Amino acid sequence: MATAGKKMSLIQLTFIVAVNMMGSGIIMLPTNMAQVGAISLLSWGVTAVGSMAIAYGFAQAGIFNQRPGGMSAYAEDAYGKDGYFLVFFLYFLSLAIGNVAIGISAVGYLSAFVPWLSSAPIATCLGVIALLWLTTVANFGGPAVTGKIGSITVWGVILPVGLLSIIGWFWFSGATFSAAWNPQGLSLGAGIGSSISLTLWAFLGMESAAQNSDAVENPKKNVPLACLFGTLGAGVIYILSTAVIQGIVPNDELAKSTGPFGTAYAHMFNPTIGRIVMALAVLACLGSLLGWQFTIASTGKAAADERMFPKLFSKINAAGAPIVGMLVLGVVQTALALSTISPNLSKQFGKLVNLAVVTNVIPYIIALSALGVMMKSANAPQNVYRRNSIIATIAILYSTYALYASGFEAVMGGMLVASLTYLLWGFIAYRFTERRPGPRGVPEPAPSASVRA
Repeated sequence: MATAGKKMSLIQLTFIVAVNMMGSGIIMLPTNMAQVGAISLLSWGVTAVGSMAIAYGFAQAGIFNQRPGGMSAYAEDAYGKDGYFLVFFLYFLSLAIGNVAIGISAVGYLSAFVPWLSSAPIATCLGVIALLWLTTVANFGGPAVTGKIGSITVWGVILPVGLLSIIGWFWFSGATFSAAWNPQGLSLGAGIGSSISLTLWAFLGMESAAQNSDAVENPKKNVPLACLFGTLGAGVIYILSTAVIQGIVPNDELAKSTGPFGTAYAHMFNPTIGRIVMALAVLACLGSLLGWQFTIASTGKAAADERMFPKLFSKINAAGAPIVGMLVLGVVQTALALSTISPNLSKQFGKLVNLAVVTNVIPYIIALSALGVMMKSANAPQNVYRRNSIIATIAILYSTYALYASGFEAVMGGMLVASLTYLLWGFIAYRFTERRPGPRGVPEPAPSASVRA
C-alpha cells in the first residue's frame, strides 16, 4: 500500500479518470464514427445516460465498499471469491487489450511526424510496442508521479478537443454535416446500435477511480466524486466535439484520417496548426497509456494480495509501484500487439475496441448487480436503497444492450475469455474452500453456502 504522502488527491484522481477516458476514447473516435455517418451521434444520447448511471452506481458502491480491488471487491460481496476472480480477470484482460488500442491511436497521430510508422503493418506494430514499454517504465515512479504526469498530459486532449467544441462552430457547415448524416442509408435503430460500442469505449475509464482506491487519499469521499466529475466532464466534451467535427471535415476524408482532430484544425486554420494538434494528441495518448498501465498493475496487485494472482504482482518498489507486475504486463501486451498486425489501422482499432468493450462490460454488470447486497449489509436507508437500485438497473440494462451492439464476433470472443476465466478459477478455488475430516479421516470439502443455508 502507498503511504499517505505518496497517495493521489481528489484533483489528481479526477484527472486520472478524465485522461483514462478522453486520452483513449476521443482520439480516433471521429474517424470510426464517420464510417457509419453523423447519424452515429444519436448513440451519444443513449451512452451518456447509460454511462452516468454506471458511474453513479460505482460511486455508490465506493461508499459501501472501500476494500482494495474496486469492481472485484464489489462482486465478492454478492458472489464470493469466484465472483471476485471472474470480474478481476475479465477486467484485467480488457485493460491489456485496451492499452494496445490506445497505442494504435497514438501511432496513428505520431505517423504525421514519423511517416515510417504507417508505411507497413510491422512498422505500426513496432511503434505500438515501443509506446507500451515507454509508459510501463514511466510508471516506476509510483502513484504520485503517475498522478502528476496525468494532470499535465490530459491537457493534450482537453485543450484541442475542448477548444474545438467551442470555436469549431464558426467553421461548421450545415451542408457538410447533412451530407455526412447517413451515407449508408441505415435505419435509426441500426445507426444508433452500430456505434454504441464505440461511444461506450469513449467512457471506459469511469471505474478507474475505484480500481485505484488503495492509492487515493480519503477514498470514501474522493472515489465517488472522481467517478462523477470525470464522467460528466468527458461526456459534455465528447458530444460537442464529435458533432462539430462532422460539419467541418467532409465525411469521406474524415473516415480515412489517422488523426481526425489534426485534420479538423488543418481545415480550420492551416496544416501547421493541424500538426501541433497532432503532437498534443500524441501527448494525450501517452498520458492515457500511463494511467491505464498503472491501473492494470494496481488491479493485478489487489488480486495478488487476495491470493488470486501470482505473488510477484504484489511486489512494490520504494515509490509504491508494483514494478514486477508492470514488467510482466509489458510482455503480455507486447504479445497482444504482435497478434493484431493488420494492414488497416482503423479496422485494427475497431476490432480491439469491440473486444475490450465486451470484456469490460461483463464485469460492469456483475459488479453493479452486487450493489443491492452491499446496501442491505450496510443497512442503507430505504430511500437510498430504492434510488440506487433503480439507477443500477438502468446501468445494467444499458450494459446488456452494449454487449449486444458490439457484434457477434466480439461477443463470442468475450464468451471464450469468460470460459477461460472459469477454467483458471478451477485451479485456484481450493485455496478458498474449507475442508473437514471425512468419516474415515479423509478430508472432504465443507458444504457450500447454499447447502448450509
